[in-house]
Amino acid sequence: MRVVEYRGHGGPEVLALAERPLPECGPGQVRLRVAAAGVNRPDVQQRKGLYPPPPGVTDIPGLDIAGVVEAAAPDVAWPRPGDAVCALVAGGGYAEHSIAPALQCLPVPRGFSFIEAASLPEVFFTAWNNVMDLGRLAEGETLLVQGGTSGVGLAAMQLALRLRGATVLATSSSAAKQAVCRQMGATGVVDYRDADWPQQVRALTGGRGADVILDSQGGDYTQAELDLLAPDGRLVLIASHRAPRAEISTRDIYIRRLTLTGSTLRARPPAYKGRIAAALRAQAWPLLEQGLIRTLVCGVHPLADAAAAQAVLDGNRQIGKLVLAVAPDAASVPGG
Repeated sequence: MRVVEYRGHGGPEVLALAERPLPECGPGQVRLRVAAAGVNRPDVQQRKGLYPPPPGVTDIPGLDIAGVVEAAAPDVAWPRPGDAVCALVAGGGYAEHSIAPALQCLPVPRGFSFIEAASLPEVFFTAWNNVMDLGRLAEGETLLVQGGTSGVGLAAMQLALRLRGATVLATSSSAAKQAVCRQMGATGVVDYRDADWPQQVRALTGGRGADVILDSQGGDYTQAELDLLAPDGRLVLIASHRAPRAEISTRDIYIRRLTLTGSTLRARPPAYKGRIAAALRAQAWPLLEQGLIRTLVCGVHPLADAAAAQAVLDGNRQIGKLVLAVAPDAASVPGG
């Protein structure tokens, strides 16, 4: 099968097409003929040597896929060969065939193409894990999303609005991106390049602060975000793009009963991710099929052009998700 692999660490030029053996299913797994694969920020971090795959996981990049099941282990009841699914994987997405734990598969939402379906797993799993589970977002609370037009940001805002009736605030860097945040339900958007962005956010909350903040920047943003939390607020970190270290006031945490937490999903076992998949299937997938929440695919590249897709992420030019069209039927709707 054709795959894209990293030949060393560096810029997009280290991506190259290669041939690899067809993977075989292990217990609890299925093999997909991949129609489309998502392109995500962790792929870029892996390329730079900052986010290696967990032990035992393929070095082929790619964390979400959509396609048709072509083989299943004997212990798998669903999905079965012939089913159209999308799946969260720990690696192996940039390939014509990929292995996925059955627990991490979801049906392609009704009316969605493989390309649209491939844009869903990584961002919706991540948003659910961090906003709903770790962030414990409750009905009517206020959520602030740093970088609202990332794939995770867009998913988080929509889940918060539709499932919790939350007030959603976001930061973004351009007028075009800010407009998209508002279209997705943000009632207030500020430019994080302005030095006074924390004051602007506080003003949007009437001085109270946010109940939950979702952030991928870390570094010097961390204390500013703790300052922006309302009493009993939760700050959830999913990356540290600004810096891996921060100086914070621990006194603020216990005086105002704050929670500082974070996560990565990649090394979590299938049982953990399977619980998220079940929650998404029950609560988010019906909203997708009804058009009440949506995905935003900002670019589609052929598998051989994966380097160009990652270059868009390097330049922070994306709004939503980038997807690789792996098979000729990538744009088709299963059963359509």
